[in-house]
Amino acid sequence: MTQAKPGDTLHLRYEGKLDDGTVFDSSEGRDPLSFELGSGQIIPGLEAGVTGMEVGEKRTVRVEPSDAYGEHEPERLQAVDRENIPDHIPTDPGTQLQVQTQDGQSLNVVVAEVTEKEVILDANHPLAGKALTFDVELLEIA
Repeated sequence: MTQAKPGDTLHLRYEGKLDDGTVFDSSEGRDPLSFELGSGQIIPGLEAGVTGMEVGEKRTVRVEPSDAYGEHEPERLQAVDRENIPDHIPTDPGTQLQVQTQDGQSLNVVVAEVTEKEVILDANHPLAGKALTFDVELLEIA
């Protein structure tokens, strides 16, 4: 049988879980994930984990933070004075916002904490610092 190798387009069914069992992403109810192996379209640890799979094969792939979204970096936390945030902008912890940096770039952040005077914004990827486990099934190699 043909094994998945760099340059192949793979079609996968998958479910991604955190160590506590929380499902953070799944192809359930959607089209399978399609990508070119070796192109950098998905996280490196998952690419490495599906290399060599055969059509119909199922595999569990554990990906450490260094091969996923990196470690959680405290320097990516930013305190903003509450008075500098317009009233119509939600600041509940967990709220995802898009802010503009000083050089005009858009940056996705999450409200990490709120105090009387400040709102702490986290620019880390939401999965940074987390090990990820994927249950995958290779449906097709194109």
